Amino acid sequence: MKEIINKVAKSKLITIDLEDYYPQGNRVLFDIKDWLFEEIILKEKDFRLSVKNHDWSQYKDSFVALTCSSDAIIPSWAYLLITANIAPFSKKTVVGNLTTLETAIYQDIISDLSIDQFKDKPLIIKGCSNKEIPKTAYVLLVTKLQPIAKSIMFGEACSTVPLYKNKSIPS
Repeated sequence: MKEIINKVAKSKLITIDLEDYYPQGNRVLFDIKDWLFEEIILKEKDFRLSVKNHDWSQYKDSFVALTCSSDAIIPSWAYLLITANIAPFSKKTVVGNLTTLETAIYQDIISDLSIDQFKDKPLIIKGCSNKEIPKTAYVLLVTKLQPIAKSIMFGEACSTVPLYKNKSIPS
C-alpha cells in the first residue's frame, strides 16, 4: 500500500488567521437617543447633565461605538463630550455601528502588525473564523502583505483562491 503524504503539512505555506489577532474586550453600542428630548432634540443643559451623571467606569476595557438610532441631528461636540468622559475607561471609541468599530480595531491591529516574517513567503489568509472579521480587515491585510509576499491566497490550505503572485520571486 502506498504511503499517503500530507503535502499541505509539508508545504512552506504560512497561514494568517485574523481571528488570532482578535482583541478581548466587550463591544458596546452606546446609543445616545435616550439622552435626547423626545428622542429627537439635544438640549445642551440636559445632555451635559446626563453625561455628568453617567457611570463611565462600566466601560472599562471595552470597545465602544457611539451612535444615535433616532433621526436627530447630533452636533459633533456631543460625541466629543462623551468621548472625553469614556476615553479613560474604554480601549477604543468610534462613532458608528459595531461593524465600524471592528473595522477601526483591525485598522490599528494591521497597521501595527510586523510582517517581516512573511517576506518572500507563500501566504494563505484564512477565510473562515468563529468571530466576525470585517471585510475591510482582509483588504487592509492584503494591501500590507502584497509588497513583500511571494504569493497570497485566500481560504483554507485544502482549497484556496489565488489572489496575488510576485513574478519577480522564483518559485
